[in-house]
Amino acid sequence: MTCSLVQKPAPSFSCQAVMPDGSFKQVTLEDYRGKYVVLFFYPLDFTFVCPTEIIAFSDANEQFAERGVQLLSCSIDSHFTHLAWRQRPRSEGGLGDIQYPMLADVNRKIGEAYGVLTEGGVALRGLFLIDKEGVVRYQVVNDLPLGRSVDETLRMVDALQYFEQNGEVCPANWKKGGLTIKPDPTRSREYFQKANA
Repeated sequence: MTCSLVQKPAPSFSCQAVMPDGSFKQVTLEDYRGKYVVLFFYPLDFTFVCPTEIIAFSDANEQFAERGVQLLSCSIDSHFTHLAWRQRPRSEGGLGDIQYPMLADVNRKIGEAYGVLTEGGVALRGLFLIDKEGVVRYQVVNDLPLGRSVDETLRMVDALQYFEQNGEVCPANWKKGGLTIKPDPTRSREYFQKANA
């Protein structure tokens, strides 16, 4: 059963990963303390929706890095399988080069800790935005056939960072540069007056 981790410390983990240069490394969540982390789960290597998401996030890696965000993907496959998938050409359903670590959750402990495992033991498409202090600030969990939006993830990062820097909250469909709300009964009227003018 999926539970909400928002406002709670992100569950720690230690596992093997395939790094962007193709090497293997033992990584922990604590390795990225002081950075924002977007940790996203996907069901299985060598499948169908999964490569589209993994590649889309990799293609946007620079945009995340500019915001101080470390991307991490995770599935129940081994680091050896991750590497084999990376070595298959994209034209054949492979990944090619991926610009962030791919975590190997072979014992399913990470997926279990984040509440994304199905009864069959694979991960749903869970995504978690973790702040620099290691607290989960946003999560979304999609069913297996439904791919996620990189743009929406970037929007959530922007909204969180804007709130942290300015103390103002972000309304529905907010995008960077848009109107925000002062979280006060009187001062919030400034937003509603501008938005409804």
